[in-house]
Amino acid sequence: MARHAFIVGGAGQIGRATAKTLSQSGWRVTIAHRGARPVPIDLLEEGVSVVTLDRDAPGALHRALGSGADALIDVTAYAADHGRQLLDVQHTVGAFVVISSSSVYADQEGRTLDEAATGGFPELPEPIPETQATVAPGPATYSTRKVALERTLLDEAVTTVTILRPAAIHGLGSVHPREWWFVKRILDGRPLIPIAYQGESRFHTTAVANIAELTRVALEAPSHQILNIADPTASSVTQIAELIAQHMKYSGTIIGLADDAFPAKLGRTPWSVPRPFVLDTSAARAIGYTPVTTYADAVGAICDELSDATDGRHWRERFPVLASYPRDHFDYEAEDAFLSGLRAVMPTHRPWRPS
Repeated sequence: MARHAFIVGGAGQIGRATAKTLSQSGWRVTIAHRGARPVPIDLLEEGVSVVTLDRDAPGALHRALGSGADALIDVTAYAADHGRQLLDVQHTVGAFVVISSSSVYADQEGRTLDEAATGGFPELPEPIPETQATVAPGPATYSTRKVALERTLLDEAVTTVTILRPAAIHGLGSVHPREWWFVKRILDGRPLIPIAYQGESRFHTTAVANIAELTRVALEAPSHQILNIADPTASSVTQIAELIAQHMKYSGTIIGLADDAFPAKLGRTPWSVPRPFVLDTSAARAIGYTPVTTYADAVGAICDELSDATDGRHWRERFPVLASYPRDHFDYEAEDAFLSGLRAVMPTHRPWRPS
């Protein structure tokens, strides 16, 4: 009989990629979701089963699992309480794979990505290994809650637990697609797109297809482990811009700005960081993982999806999570002011035009 994988959060971008990978690898897959989003048709065609789950309702996860599963993959777990939910059902589960975040890493001053805008960007090694210090567990921030989740499971679970720490996640079906920063500007016909830090920023990208593949590999030999997961190459913002511009046949100009301020005042893309944030993925490779895609291979499909994304709706309605971020992603007034004075400052900038 085929092994059974139960995916909490299976209708989202990580869940759908993982469901597809496991289904195509011979697993019987059930996805659990809140019912707020339609299940992708391709998953239904794969024979994936679907259940509706409010994980925070008492006993709901236990009831949804029924007789159990060979693997439970949780892509939405967020804090210690969610970890305890998993512990409550571990006697019916063969192995756990839980998505955490590389934002948990802290430098010697205790700084993480969470507080970077106010406390300074962390000074981390390049690349960052899983042994790098993290923030302490607690309820204060996104990262401290993720660490609390990790510690609850790794310290208390009898069932094996694999923790995955991705970086800048990308893939189809995102509710906060980073690529929209460029795609919307291109669709709006912006003649010039400024990017901060001369476009040299590297904030490691992580394809959902690669998360799914590492999940599959980890389930072949489950154990207690923490694994970074990221794409084979940590692309610079200039490289990301070039890939998107070429795919969308952009005829304008992208200019790298020389600005040491953080956060950047202009051209602050979702990957704009003053120092590299690059993950070491050698531990994942050591257990047999091989990436199945690159950012260059994956981004075209994302651009195509986003180009038709609004369906007549305002982008804020289509991407409410992205719209909730506390900054203006499309401050065209500031960009136009820069453009009007470009002739005077052009020698201090490096223009780039897609070939």
